[in-house]
Amino acid sequence: MISNAVVNKCIDEIREISHMEIELYDPTDEKVKGFMESEADSQNVGGKHLFKVMNEEEVLYVLETGGDGADAYMVGRLATAELKHLIIAYRDRVDHDNFYQNLILDNLLLVDIYNRAKKLHIEAVRDRVVFLVEAKKGNDGAVREILKSMFSAQSGDVVTAVDEENIIVIKSLQEKYDAEELMEEAESIVTMLNTEAMVSVRVSYGNVVAELKDVSKSYKEAKMAMDVGKIFYADRDVTSYASLGIGRLIYQLPENLCRVFIDEIFGDNIPDDLDEETLITINKFFENNLNISETSRQLFIHRNTLVYRIEKLQKETGLDLRNFDDAMVFKIALMVVNYINRQTP
Repeated sequence: MISNAVVNKCIDEIREISHMEIELYDPTDEKVKGFMESEADSQNVGGKHLFKVMNEEEVLYVLETGGDGADAYMVGRLATAELKHLIIAYRDRVDHDNFYQNLILDNLLLVDIYNRAKKLHIEAVRDRVVFLVEAKKGNDGAVREILKSMFSAQSGDVVTAVDEENIIVIKSLQEKYDAEELMEEAESIVTMLNTEAMVSVRVSYGNVVAELKDVSKSYKEAKMAMDVGKIFYADRDVTSYASLGIGRLIYQLPENLCRVFIDEIFGDNIPDDLDEETLITINKFFENNLNISETSRQLFIHRNTLVYRIEKLQKETGLDLRNFDDAMVFKIALMVVNYINRQTP
């Protein structure tokens, strides 16, 4: 329900503008008992005008204006109308948030989704995508306000949350977005929050869905993209579900199966303590598609030095990174080791 502070501020502003005495009573107050027992919406009692402020069939407040003249009556009517519209606007906002939160969490039956969407004037068929924004605790308030300024409720965009860790943006797409445009949208969120709020955030997003009922699917994809991204692509600020690749496959495997795979590949020589130089060398070698000449050039080292490092790793693990199959196994194994380490408290 709308807060008393908001209601009182509205009444104070009307008092200041109209220069008229205005009081607001709870419907249970003894002073308005007689008026509440009547069926009238307004009444002149003892030289004062009384008005019922309604929310559908419920009386929320009784408003009183001093004086029995036409001006007092008109100010009372205007103040009552203003409060009523304020209450409706607040109720609609709360109803929208509540609807989308339950939609995301799969708490609604299919028939309820369409019935409530129709009542709230929400389009059932329109392309939408869910962005997930993770910021450090304590910064979520500022982040949420900036996101609300970036995305338009009039265009059907929604900024909400279902937990304390992430802020959810349901972007309503007015036209077809390709993968590049979605990435640009996510990167613009990161840039804006870095610039305006001085906050570092991670952003993930799911696939575009065409129907309202599938918004929860896009949310689940965005959540998986966030979790997988933090494990396998920690250097990225933005992760999309569609780009998770083999990381998504590993994330969905049982941990015991991952441990069996690691034992079969490395035995007791699990490479979980590789020094930074070796890791940089390996990653750069993979980036250059196992090209020794290009990798050594980019690392500013002699070709023989790179070959020495690769052969040293081969002796330790039994895998020759110059061989495509061995390189692929090693890459997957490193990701699995990273995943297991993140799962272990």
